[in-house]
Amino acid sequence: MVGIMFNHSRIFSVVAIVLSMIAVTTGVAFAEETGGITDVGAQQIAAGLAIGLGAIGPGIGIGIAVSKAMEALGRNPDAAGAIQTNMIVGVAFAEAVAIYALVVAILIKFV
Repeated sequence: MVGIMFNHSRIFSVVAIVLSMIAVTTGVAFAEETGGITDVGAQQIAAGLAIGLGAIGPGIGIGIAVSKAMEALGRNPDAAGAIQTNMIVGVAFAEAVAIYALVVAILIKFV
């Protein structure tokens, strides 16, 4: 039961963070006096969502990968070299996804 509660609280916290980011940026997005959304505001919201949502997956994936690698090292310390090498390769691939999200956010923001 504790694991189920933990997953719901994690989902709730991610949703709360995304909604607070949107709430902070809508002041700039809807700053035009006519009441419509501006191009600059839409770009800021899109860039924030691109990097925010693009970093959630790799962050969770890296956390799970490192946690499982530490469990494996605890069970079999003799296999440390192979486990560490595979973990570093997996973390690098997961981090590449976050870097792609950062590049997309920068392109949205400045192009």
